[in-house]
Amino acid sequence: MNKNEKFQEVLDESYQWPAEYMFKFIIPLAQMELAKKILSGFKISEKVSSKGSYVSLSAKKVVKSSAEVILIYQKMAIVEGVVSL
Repeated sequence: MNKNEKFQEVLDESYQWPAEYMFKFIIPLAQMELAKKILSGFKISEKVSSKGSYVSLSAKKVVKSSAEVILIYQKMAIVEGVVSL
């Protein structure tokens, strides 16, 4: 079982779909525009780091399935320097 399959199994045990899911990321400030484009339609809250070089993003959205959660994480992986929490 690969990492995504295990994660999907955990999600399916923890949520009843559709469900609101909160995604959390740490993103270099320079990549915010791309991240917000990917997360268009999400309810986003952000907090800039003390030095102003990173942003902590929390993004909520009602998703249909665990597969959709994984797809969103995969889309965010193209953001250079992103850390998914």
